[in-house]
Amino acid sequence: MKLGDLLDGVACLSVEGDLNVDVHAIHFDSRKVDRNDLFVAQRGVNIDGHVFIDKAVAAGAGAVVCEQLPENLSRHVTYVVTEDSSDALGRMAANYYGNPSEKMKLVGVTGTNGKTTTATLLYELIRLLGGKAGLLSTVCNYIGEEKVAATHTTPDALEINVLMRRMVDAGCEYCFMEVSSHAIDQKRISGLDFDGAIFSNITHDHLDYHKTFKAYIEAKKAFFDGLSARAFALTNLDDKNGTVMLQNTVARKYTYSCKRMADFNAKVIERHLDGTLLTLNGREVWTKFTGDFNAYNLLAVYSSACLLGLENEEVLQAMSLLVPVSGRFETVLSSTGIMAIVDYAHTPDALENVLSTIQDLKGKNNQVITVVGAGGDRDRTKRPEMAEVACRLSDKVILTSDNPRSEEPSAIIEEMRAGIPRHEEVKVLAISDRKEAIRTALMLARKGDLVLVAGKGHENYQEIKGVKYHFDDKEVIQEIFNR
Repeated sequence: MKLGDLLDGVACLSVEGDLNVDVHAIHFDSRKVDRNDLFVAQRGVNIDGHVFIDKAVAAGAGAVVCEQLPENLSRHVTYVVTEDSSDALGRMAANYYGNPSEKMKLVGVTGTNGKTTTATLLYELIRLLGGKAGLLSTVCNYIGEEKVAATHTTPDALEINVLMRRMVDAGCEYCFMEVSSHAIDQKRISGLDFDGAIFSNITHDHLDYHKTFKAYIEAKKAFFDGLSARAFALTNLDDKNGTVMLQNTVARKYTYSCKRMADFNAKVIERHLDGTLLTLNGREVWTKFTGDFNAYNLLAVYSSACLLGLENEEVLQAMSLLVPVSGRFETVLSSTGIMAIVDYAHTPDALENVLSTIQDLKGKNNQVITVVGAGGDRDRTKRPEMAEVACRLSDKVILTSDNPRSEEPSAIIEEMRAGIPRHEEVKVLAISDRKEAIRTALMLARKGDLVLVAGKGHENYQEIKGVKYHFDDKEVIQEIFNR
């Protein structure tokens, strides 16, 4: 593809060289550059790609896109200076792969909690209605029926467009994707043509990256600010920052709520361990989901389906056939009547939602036992809050490791302990070995008790000192129950 065509929509400040050169491939990793490729120098969080420009040129790059020209220019290379290389990368990636997002109905889901469930259920809903869709999510990516492993909540700009190109080629009419705050801030979604955006909620998370809650909110809002006038912007009216998302968007604005009048409403009629009876805009529907937090997820799915123009009656029928996403309130029952629940809850708010649901459903004489940890090298301020929530809503708590990464599990646990009120200390144990922590919780449980194993959900690994070891909470629970 000609460099000049690749730069369509990119704000170029200056050009040194010929825009008529052919570009064979685009890379932001200089180690992948080959002859006549384009290298994009991005300013990353930890590394500035500009320091690798000379290496890319030596490897044969025919063009370089950067924010600052290097000192030594090669006469065989075209240099394009832009204000934001990351934004340029997204737009060039879209151009290179034929703007696949324009050829599908693309809906993005953002928020602290509920992104995976909402995006996945929209994908499943389309399939139940006989359509073909793609999915980009934390748990897994799908191109129609084909499963593709996911490494990030939102992939990099090149991978997004590669996957969307494959979706279009496979005949997908829709694509649903999780849009993380990191991806928005790093411009990974630049150049994508969204038909709709959904905001679920925003709570304490990712402050290790965004530094302040205000910056975190602004990252989410930037997604809505960038929507076109023909897209829909759907927000949770019950979240205090929900309407903030709609303040500056030119998209068509809609709201959903379980507590007040909105464009789309849901009400919980009956709560059970195996499901919930809801009304969606006044119509009753039995769902296979537990917890009021899932009422919000299902309402977001229903609302989006309606805004996409799907037939209301067919959508309602399909809603009752949807099943929970892997690692989201997944239950495992022992032969002795102990119920274990595996959930991805890894923020104070998500943990409170899950434990509040469990408290509403447990028997009068039964107890709730919670196994919970906190990730290493991530937002440390939420650690004591996680412990406080667990203590407040559980009869027994076992603090353990999650993905400690480069940190010592014992040090993370000590930071969690800071949130435990003195009078609650008697109900807390600390067991660094996660498998042993789960085993202890299940040994302490009696018939009718509920054991929540929180934090990892669908993840099948533990990351320790840079190495990922196989570890699956559900597998561990089933192994212990089978013994």
